[in-house]
Amino acid sequence: MRTFLKFRHLLLLALLFAVPAISFAQVSVGVAIHIGPPVLPVYEQPPCPTEGYLWTPGYWAYGPAGYFWVPGAWVAPPQPGLLWTPGYWGFVNGGYFWHRGYWGPHVGYYGGVNYGFGYGGVGFWGGRWEGQRFMYNTAVVHVNETVVRNVYVDRTVVRNTTIVNNHYSFNGPGGVRAMPTAEERGYMHEQHLQPTSNQYSHERMASQDHGNWASENHGSPSHPEGMGVNARQLRQQDRIAQGVHSGQMTPHETAHVEHQEAGIHHEVHQDRAANGGHLTPQEHAQVEHQQNHVSHEIHQDKHNDRTDEKAEHR
Repeated sequence: MRTFLKFRHLLLLALLFAVPAISFAQVSVGVAIHIGPPVLPVYEQPPCPTEGYLWTPGYWAYGPAGYFWVPGAWVAPPQPGLLWTPGYWGFVNGGYFWHRGYWGPHVGYYGGVNYGFGYGGVGFWGGRWEGQRFMYNTAVVHVNETVVRNVYVDRTVVRNTTIVNNHYSFNGPGGVRAMPTAEERGYMHEQHLQPTSNQYSHERMASQDHGNWASENHGSPSHPEGMGVNARQLRQQDRIAQGVHSGQMTPHETAHVEHQEAGIHHEVHQDRAANGGHLTPQEHAQVEHQQNHVSHEIHQDKHNDRTDEKAEHR
């Protein structure tokens, strides 16, 4: 009996990853999770690398090791004119079930979850299609304007939005309490397309990175921002364009490290001033922890560069 139950649990987990949900009424096939996902982490959106890519926000997925973070990504839609409806966790009949995201002509119901960057809980305000071309609203999304020129600014959505970004990651008691609007109910009957193969691959890769596991990061992924489904190639191309050699950091990475180090020095100065020119043992430990974190980031950036370079030459 135990062997059968274990097999059934694994089968349901497999179905959880394999079967997309396309509406509020249809819950994804899968096992009910009895612990809700962590809150959504705070992160900065990386710039859109090229025209036509749409932002798909990060989310907590579930695997054999429990919840793991899938970073947001800029993704090429299956065809022009389609928009992305994010997936969401919903509490139903005593358990949390995952509703898989999908592509469609309109953005449907995604549980009222405020994913940010245009996905405020209802609809999408990060841009719109004009024929075969996607126009980006830079009031809420970040694009590389040296390569993406089809942009506009509409701040009315920012001023008119009343949804508070509380970082809830699920719909139900203790999370977001929202029902689909009349428009969203209508969108449920439209033809939808499942996530692209690149999106599924992106999720699988995220599941293999222990830094994304909630069991290890306690709900705070080390790199929640992600880049794109072709992040490695785009990152290496960006390094080449900036004349950065293997094992070096880009100006942005260097500035980020310098900003962190300046913050540490400022904090040490304040602590010394408050303690008569000395640091307490606890403050010493905190400073050492922060410096080790910065050193790890430098090592990781250089490692990523070398890894990207090797992959680019395969």
